[in-house]
Amino acid sequence: MTDLQAVALGEATADLVVRGGHVFLPERGEFQRRDVAVLDGVVATLTDDASTVTGSETRVIDATGQHVLPGFIDAHTHVDLHQSLEGAAHRMLEGGTTGLIAECPGVSLVLGADGVTTLLDRTATLPIDVRFTVPPQLFFDTFEPQPGRPEDREELRALLDHPRIVGVGETDWIHAVGIETPATALYDRAAAVGKPVTGHAAGCRDENLSAFATLIDNDHEAITGDEVIERVTRGIHTVGRYGTIRDDIDAIAEAAEQVPTRELSLSSDGMWPRDLVSEGYMDVVVQRAIEAGVDPIDAFRMATLNPARHFGLDDRGSLSPGSVADILVLDELETVSVDTVVAGGDVVVRGGDALVEPMQPDYPDSFYETATVSREPDRYRVSSDAVSGDAVRAVEYVSGLLTRETREPVVERDGELGADPDTGLLKATLVERRPHGDGASFTGFVTGLGPLRGAVATSMLWEYPGHLVVGSTAAAMQRALDRVIEMGGGWAAVADGSVVADVPLPLAGRCAEMPVEETAAAYETLESALRDIGMDVERPLLAIQTLTTPGVPRLRFTASGYADIRNQRTVTLDPN
Repeated sequence: MTDLQAVALGEATADLVVRGGHVFLPERGEFQRRDVAVLDGVVATLTDDASTVTGSETRVIDATGQHVLPGFIDAHTHVDLHQSLEGAAHRMLEGGTTGLIAECPGVSLVLGADGVTTLLDRTATLPIDVRFTVPPQLFFDTFEPQPGRPEDREELRALLDHPRIVGVGETDWIHAVGIETPATALYDRAAAVGKPVTGHAAGCRDENLSAFATLIDNDHEAITGDEVIERVTRGIHTVGRYGTIRDDIDAIAEAAEQVPTRELSLSSDGMWPRDLVSEGYMDVVVQRAIEAGVDPIDAFRMATLNPARHFGLDDRGSLSPGSVADILVLDELETVSVDTVVAGGDVVVRGGDALVEPMQPDYPDSFYETATVSREPDRYRVSSDAVSGDAVRAVEYVSGLLTRETREPVVERDGELGADPDTGLLKATLVERRPHGDGASFTGFVTGLGPLRGAVATSMLWEYPGHLVVGSTAAAMQRALDRVIEMGGGWAAVADGSVVADVPLPLAGRCAEMPVEETAAAYETLESALRDIGMDVERPLLAIQTLTTPGVPRLRFTASGYADIRNQRTVTLDPN
């Protein structure tokens, strides 16, 4: 007889009992009055009366009049954007979140497979269960070669055997439909070990979506009810989002009336520092789903059992005997008001407040050595010979993640093309910062950000290992980049030759080491400074950092030129 069986049979005592609550049984889709008995971090039994297994050393949580659920699992998030998990886990736990399905493409692009294995190691002891997907970005050479160690791709494929790796990370559909990439070997390996592939299907539909579905197992980019239905119809597990990037919950609510809800999960797709501090985490995602009209039973399943089963976490997402004791006690269902959280059998939140403190990250030197690039003031210069007529190709920022191609009148001064902040025409320079790269750079033009006078630079880019600098003069752009390099990565805004705001992100040039509350305050100051120097878009930080992502079609930046996403080619400044 095992120790767990002894507790289940009433012949030994539990070390934790949650008693008197209405327990959510996601397998049955109902609440029942039960007590939960836990031993060594695992649920031993659900019983009508746990008094027989409650001893003098048993910790008892009285949940009378409350609701007891499995801990929430974020089905899709990013842990290499803005903030270290060590400095944010306490806030995530306060939101009832005990598990994450995490992406880390930015770290892999600058540090390769070693970066991913380091994240696996450093997050293993956090009070929140973090599972990773293997980033596929080093396998994509659609717009330019991917430099790196020759062994990186093989090591990334081998990571699919790791017990905390649950699949392949998000694949933009333009890299998967009608094009051959080295990622085929990665997808084949995932299929061989029975782990899913995550998709990024923004703008993918009809026959392209069918082709995508032959490879992809889940997707989080549906923004209408019909798009959710189209994905589920093609066998794609569909993940709804409510977070800093988007709110697509209405689409999930609409589709939930027409498709099996077991094929739907919920996620944040990333809750940035300010929103994590001011709003919450998966508690607000689930609350938003309920407010949108999703039946609470279905909403709770979408944040517990559904993602756990889809990603092969057979001992999570449930309170059935043998499950890891990730337990959530709510005061009220509709408002998803968190009172108590148990993570792996340890009480980590009580009365809505975390009992764990932010931790100081501990990473190898390689994580702090990714921001340095050579100082080349001439990289901001664009010769008049770059275009053959009186117009220059530029990226026009529209809103959110959207850009499009535009042609702008050339502004020529002393044989070179310049910016014109009065009309909103700005220069943008992307400098590669991969340790195994060659430091290549490309300077183009961007509009739609406002009459920026000065510059902003960042190392925190989506799906590109580089520094992006946007500004009105070469001097301001160089000063902003210098400050980012000095900090080991981050953000810097410059006006009148001086740095007016910055945010240090020294971990791989992508994440802050300080507690999330301090990071949120620093970003608030930065955003205010950007508005003061002329950026008049609704979300200036999102606008800058996404100018490199191929995930949403139209024109983006690479160090080799503009990336024409739909046509899968690199184009120059000359539109003729």
